[in-house]
Amino acid sequence: MQETRAVELVYVPTRAEVTEAVRIRLRHSPMGRLLRWLLPTAVVLCFLIVVWELAGPGEPELSKAFLFGGLGAFVLVLGPLIPRVTGRQMYGLVEPQGEFRAVVDDDGVSWTTRVSETTSRWAMLPLYVETPSLFVLLSADKAGVGVAALPKQGVSGPGELDRLRGILERHAKRV
Repeated sequence: MQETRAVELVYVPTRAEVTEAVRIRLRHSPMGRLLRWLLPTAVVLCFLIVVWELAGPGEPELSKAFLFGGLGAFVLVLGPLIPRVTGRQMYGLVEPQGEFRAVVDDDGVSWTTRVSETTSRWAMLPLYVETPSLFVLLSADKAGVGVAALPKQGVSGPGELDRLRGILERHAKRV
């Protein structure tokens, strides 16, 4: 018979944990996969236009070359910053809530803070990813908006971590 006791986590989320959860969400969502393809393609196209303008037939249009060169550089620099900027924004919502208490059981996950209470059933978060410091729960929606993090630092002991992993394996698919 499998262990069905709830696992409780108590933690204060860090900016690094929130950013890591955002990175994982982007890696496993359709929007994130689109961005991983679209941003490099946009950079390459911009720089091809610059080369065409400067080395192609006819008189080069320097204004167009500068415009597309600047756009390509902008995307090249800011594209990789998307997870960090999004993580910073999400942390701004999470940080004022202070300490989190999460209870994970066979019904789902419930979070309580000083200002909110939220419960998500396993049907809402059917996927998870384990990292060295987090369990990241993911929704299966096409927009990729559902994400929740359970920091391993919040469990009370090593046995609890194994029980938490067991609950996740029973109710969510590891990706």
